[in-house]
Amino acid sequence: MTVYRIDPIRDTRWGQFLQRHPYSSIFHTPGWLETLRRTYGYKPFALTTSPPDRQLANGIVLCRVSSWLTGRRIVSLPFSDHCEPLVDHPEDLEDLVRALQQNQEKWKWDYVELRPLRAQPATPASFELSETYYFHRLDLRPTADELFRNFHRDSTQRKIRRAEREHLTYEEGRSDALLSKFYQLLLLTRRRHRLLPPPRLWFRNLIDCLKGDVKIRVASRQGQPVASILTLRFKQTLVYKYGCSNARFHNLGGMHLLLWRAIQEAKCDGLLEFDLGRSDRNNEGLATFKDRWGAARSTLRYWHYPARQTQTSKDGWQMQVAKRIFAHLPDRILTMAGKLLYRHVG
Repeated sequence: MTVYRIDPIRDTRWGQFLQRHPYSSIFHTPGWLETLRRTYGYKPFALTTSPPDRQLANGIVLCRVSSWLTGRRIVSLPFSDHCEPLVDHPEDLEDLVRALQQNQEKWKWDYVELRPLRAQPATPASFELSETYYFHRLDLRPTADELFRNFHRDSTQRKIRRAEREHLTYEEGRSDALLSKFYQLLLLTRRRHRLLPPPRLWFRNLIDCLKGDVKIRVASRQGQPVASILTLRFKQTLVYKYGCSNARFHNLGGMHLLLWRAIQEAKCDGLLEFDLGRSDRNNEGLATFKDRWGAARSTLRYWHYPARQTQTSKDGWQMQVAKRIFAHLPDRILTMAGKLLYRHVG
């Protein structure tokens, strides 16, 4: 079977195909891909068995990442929790994956990584399991009252009611003012978790490229932001992509209020699913937090070709040392480090 390479940002067939395919997500869209290109210089492409003069019947979307720090690789997709190969027949998946392997060997890329939500790339020269995460999704088809009753009584319902009693103010939108509030809370959260922040430009580009499909929500107390989330919307799914908060005010339930408002809005708009994203398997606290919203937990598996021969960078001693440093950097230096280094970890 002949495999064709297309540009999913400029080829109008790609957007039409996403609207038809049941497993497409916000991470497949031209807007998300353009954000990756503008912010980090990644080069998106898609592989399909559909000829140029035909409607697309399948596709895998990927990015080429070339880094002097972390190597040259092909990823589907960087900074995306999951990116399902959009195929309906196993033989099409085999053809596309085989073409990927051949391209990796021909052009001497270090590796290919796939991040499917459902599919498993089985080929004669098989991909091997690379990373595993927890994944949570909340079914929005029950009524709002039923959803609320399914929340954990002490850890979730009580926090929502506490936030309502505290009269926290709620704002939503895509303005520069809301982005500034969100980003300051993001810096606090990343430092607390000893992680670099994405550059502010990433979020500005998300808003510019995805427009109304992005929303920032902020909860404040007496004018001081205490929690914020950023959600993405595609077809009948709302995606919780980023959350951040000021730890001094966790007892007020600001994050719980924002998630509950997002769920209520999704229900009013007739959406069917709330994608709560991935969680590291060693972060049981985050996974449990998502469990307590009544979300179904599953396992998310990433696949790698060829097989990894060494320890991943996030587990090495170098990363542990770096995390200790990140925890003590002032905002300006932490932001600069994120701007310089974040593109290398996609």
